[in-house]
Amino acid sequence: MTDPRRAIPRTDRLLALPAVERARERLAENVIRVVIAEAQGAARRGELEPDGVADRVAADLATRGSSTLRPVLNATGVVVHTNLGRAPLSAAAVDALLAASGYVDVELDLRTGTRSKRGLGARAALLAACPAADEALVVNNGAAALVLATTALAAGREVVVSRGELIEIGAGFRLPDLIASTGARLREVGTTNRTHLRDYADAIGPDTGCLLKVHPSNFRVEGFTSGVSVAELAPLAAERGVPLIVDLGSGLLAPDPLLPDEPDAATTLAAGADAVTASGDKLLGGPQAGILLGRSEIVTRLARHPLARAVRADKLALAALEATVTGAAPPVTVALHADPARLRERVERLAEAVDGTVVAHDGRVGGGGAPGVPLPGWAVRLPAAAAPLLRSGHPAVLPRVHDGVCLVDPRCVPESEDGRLTAAVVAAVDRL
Repeated sequence: MTDPRRAIPRTDRLLALPAVERARERLAENVIRVVIAEAQGAARRGELEPDGVADRVAADLATRGSSTLRPVLNATGVVVHTNLGRAPLSAAAVDALLAASGYVDVELDLRTGTRSKRGLGARAALLAACPAADEALVVNNGAAALVLATTALAAGREVVVSRGELIEIGAGFRLPDLIASTGARLREVGTTNRTHLRDYADAIGPDTGCLLKVHPSNFRVEGFTSGVSVAELAPLAAERGVPLIVDLGSGLLAPDPLLPDEPDAATTLAAGADAVTASGDKLLGGPQAGILLGRSEIVTRLARHPLARAVRADKLALAALEATVTGAAPPVTVALHADPARLRERVERLAEAVDGTVVAHDGRVGGGGAPGVPLPGWAVRLPAAAAPLLRSGHPAVLPRVHDGVCLVDPRCVPESEDGRLTAAVVAAVDRL
C-alpha cells in the first residue's frame, strides 16, 4: 500500500498558492513557511487529510495577524487592567499614533531646518493641563521617572523615605530594590504605621540627596496610623535645601471628585513638592509613559542627566500622550464616570439576549489607583463555565469569575461594541 503521507503537498507547491502570494503583502516569508510546516505536520500525524493541507494553509494565513496580541473586550469592570495593557487609548491618541508612525518632526524645527528639543508638543500639553508645574519631562514609564529622579538627585547619597511607603506592587516589583539599583542609599524613617515630621528632620544631613514621598497605591493602612503630608514636609525640605519628590503613581493631573483620596499633580505641586512622578497609562488614560512635573530647576536637572537619554520616550508615546491630554475624555475617564442607570440599560439588553440574570456589581479603578473605592454598576450573571468560552471566543471577552459565577460587566466596553459583546456572549452560552 502507498503511504498516504506521500500525498502531502510539497512546500514549493504550497508556496505558489494564490493565498500565499496575497499573504506576502503583510507577512514575512519565515512566518508563511511556519504556517505551511504546521499544516504539513498535522497531515503527517494523521490529524489532517493530505488533500486538506492547502485549504488549511490558506485559512491559517487569512487569519494570521502580524502580531500575536489579541484585542480583548474588557468585561471585568476593572478600568485600568494591568494584564490587558492598562489604559485603552482614545480615538485622538490612535490617530496621533498613526500620524507619528512615519517620518515626523520629533526633533526638528521645520521652520529653520535645524534640530529642536524632543517632545515639545507633549511638554506644552502637560504644562497647559497642569499650570502648577514650571517644567515637564516625559520618559518611557513611571518606574523610569522615579529611577531618573533618585539617580540624578541622590546617586551615592541618601533618599529619605517613610518605612510605611516602601511598597511592593504587582509582579513582585519592590520600591526599595528599584531605588537601591540607582546607587542611592535608603534612609528609612518612622515605622510601618506611624511617621512624624521630626523623623524626617532628624534624618536629614549632609549626605541627603532628596526626600521622597510615595503614594501607597494599591493598599491602605488604617487604624493607629499617622503620616506627614506634602504641605507639612515641604517647608522642612525648603529650609534644609533638600528636594522633595513625590511619586503619585496613578497619574491624575487635577483633582477628580470621584476619587477624593487619590493624589493629583496640581494639588501636590501647589502644596510644595519640587517634582512629582506619575504613569501615563493609568488614570491619565494615555500610553505607557513616565511623567515628571515640577520646578524648572529640578526637572531640567533631571533632563540633563545622562540616564535621561536611556529612558526617553519614543515618538509614538509622545504623540499619543499629547493627544490624550489635549483631546476629548479618554476611555478610562469615560468608564470611571459611567452612569449606573445607563449601564443597567445595557446590561438588561445583554441579559435578555442570553437569558441571564442582572446583578449589582461594583467596578474598580485598578492599576493601583483608589484602592477600595467602588464604582457602582451592573453585570450579567452566567454559569462559571461560560468564562473560558468567552476568553477563547472571537472576539475574546474577559469576564470576572467570582464566587463560582461568571460576571459580564460592560463598564469598560465602549457602547459601540455592544453588538459584538452580545454576539460573543450568545455564542459562549450556546456552547454550554
